[in-house]
Amino acid sequence: MTTFKAIENISRRNVLKLFGAVGGGLALGATGLGWSPMALAQDKQALMNLFVAIGEDNKVYLTCHRSEMGQGIRTGIPQILADELEADWDNVVVVQGLADKRYGSQNTDGSRSIRKHYHRMRQMGATARTMLEQAAAQVWQVPVTEVYAKAHKVHHRGSNKSLNYGELAITASTLPMPELDSVVLKPESEFTHIGQSHTIVDMDAMLTGKAIYGYDIKLDGMLYASITRPPVLGSDVVSVDETKARKIAGVVDIITLPVPKGAPLFQALGGVAVIATNSWSAIEARKALVITWSKSINDSHNSDTYLQGLVERVNLPGKVMRQLGESVTDWPQASTVKAVYTVPYLAHAMMEPPVATASVTADGCELWASSQTPQSTQQHVAGALGLKEDQVTVNVTLLGGGFGRKSKPDFSVEAAILSQKLNKPVKVCWSREDEIQNGYYHAISAQMYQVSLDSNKMPTALLARTGFPSISSTFAEGVEYPSAGELDLGFSDVPLALKHIQLEAVKAPAHTRIGWMRSVCNIQHAFGIGSFVDEIAVNANKPCVQMWRDLLGDARLEAFENQNFTYGNYGEELADHPVDVGRYHTVLDKLEAVMADAPKAAKNQGWGMAVHRSFVSYVAVATLVEVVDKQLKVLNSIAVIDAGRVINPDRVKSQLEGAIIFGLSLATMGEITFKDGKVEQSNFHDYPLLRLPQCPDIETYIIESTAKPAGVGEPGVPPVAPSLTNAIFAATGVRYRDLPLNKHLSV
Repeated sequence: MTTFKAIENISRRNVLKLFGAVGGGLALGATGLGWSPMALAQDKQALMNLFVAIGEDNKVYLTCHRSEMGQGIRTGIPQILADELEADWDNVVVVQGLADKRYGSQNTDGSRSIRKHYHRMRQMGATARTMLEQAAAQVWQVPVTEVYAKAHKVHHRGSNKSLNYGELAITASTLPMPELDSVVLKPESEFTHIGQSHTIVDMDAMLTGKAIYGYDIKLDGMLYASITRPPVLGSDVVSVDETKARKIAGVVDIITLPVPKGAPLFQALGGVAVIATNSWSAIEARKALVITWSKSINDSHNSDTYLQGLVERVNLPGKVMRQLGESVTDWPQASTVKAVYTVPYLAHAMMEPPVATASVTADGCELWASSQTPQSTQQHVAGALGLKEDQVTVNVTLLGGGFGRKSKPDFSVEAAILSQKLNKPVKVCWSREDEIQNGYYHAISAQMYQVSLDSNKMPTALLARTGFPSISSTFAEGVEYPSAGELDLGFSDVPLALKHIQLEAVKAPAHTRIGWMRSVCNIQHAFGIGSFVDEIAVNANKPCVQMWRDLLGDARLEAFENQNFTYGNYGEELADHPVDVGRYHTVLDKLEAVMADAPKAAKNQGWGMAVHRSFVSYVAVATLVEVVDKQLKVLNSIAVIDAGRVINPDRVKSQLEGAIIFGLSLATMGEITFKDGKVEQSNFHDYPLLRLPQCPDIETYIIESTAKPAGVGEPGVPPVAPSLTNAIFAATGVRYRDLPLNKHLSV
């Protein structure tokens, strides 16, 4: 593994100061229409949109426009830039980008940071390299064909002459920029950073406690806010008794926030905010509030009853979403397998709850937030304050986990509204209880799968239904069915080689804020199909891995043509990221080979497996468990991923390991329940996460590939749950179709 000394991340405004101290340099910026070279010494505004900057001090400043939450993107993006730039890694300084539309999308979700920016970042690095080569040719008065960049210098082929990047920066900045598509990218065989395991640039700061997260921000004169939000979505404050709260030392004010009307969107939830000079006073005073809440249409929501209704509906005809071949209506009892699977509401439960600090003045608003979506934060804060978007500056801190929760900027909107009201900087800190009881939840769901079988007990037709409240309900009122885009996540897009397939969705209105969570609807859909394939395999007396091979059929590119639906493919063109059945087989083959050398299942033990494609990556997972007297112990987990071209193998392995822990936590203990419209859980004592003694030994394997880079952060999660329940069946002969498992076993 390549080691990397600690490098301090520098804000773009401080880059200007730094360059002022060392001289000028070459900078390359980005706009939605293309790239433009910018000389720092001449144009201070260039700093607002940097990807590459080179100083006379020979340092290379590389901007990461994505949010770092432990996945290593502040290392991955610079690795791509540095490789094409031929930059020396020890001379790289990473700069965190602010919210800026000129970057294109900055949404750090959907496992798309690398796959959406890989080619453009290569072009950016290559463009800077090309201009440095042109500058050297100009200095030496030789044809540009006689020079080449290598190892942070430009060399002359006909002599021993060379110049480092710092010596060429000013000259390069005066040259016209070549057309973006004309620059020559390096042969992949010459990569020096791409494909190498670089330690993440923030590692030393994280290990020494110097890393700056959202909770670490402190401004002069800053106040702290703790907010009691409506316990039921849609309820409002009728009255509040502040008497005891105002007697607590440090309390500055108590403000009632209006509850927004219509769809929740990313608006502040409303409620009562206690403002104090310190967080302890704000929290204690909040506890002393006596609030009366209005009734809500969601008061009657009970998750147990709701789930029972979903199960009933998936056993009845629904809305057809994909149709291949004939509709199957005759299901002879002797030649069919049928099962229903359920997954409860789930919370993100990242280590650092949402936090934002806002300072609103007459000129605008400056925010510091642990945000996955700085541009969305900028947009919604501007809307809430009545400002123009360019009046809102969003500084992105490190995130102590995100999993999709921090791509919803409601907490930043709260901080901005309170700062505007108080005319002082305000930090809004969500507690663990706030996040669990007032978050955006992964949808509760039920699925039904049924196949008809031939004389060899092999499926000939599949009928499947799914029902869950849609994320779309967060953005529009009256939504009752899952969207096509959600069904594409592991339900509509499983490329089974059957002649007859009918997939349906059933009605499921929302009663709380529904949001995306790590791997989104693949969580429930992979659990359903991954468990069901194992049930078919057991019925046919075949190994599950072989049943998957048989059901997937021969290697091919599946385009889902003439099947009554259009596949979204995670926003990617099928030409770039096809549904490649051959790659399913590749991860299955590798998993089977690894399992051949793995520990054999002993008494009361069993192996289970599952495979899934999500975020255009392919992952197969195998799990070994032991169950004695209904005590479950997960012993081993093996994960194989084909994510195309990999930038930083160390981070891919880490993401797979994290995905297994995340998936096991959800499958074994993850459950949010509602009673009378209110969340019943509040903290880790009743919404537990996997602890070290519960964690298995983990092995990860990366398939070497030259395919376009695919997703990494989320694809490891979906196959975990079905591999686990399949392993439990192998160990005990008992099939669990309803998560979490701690309702059935001790974990």
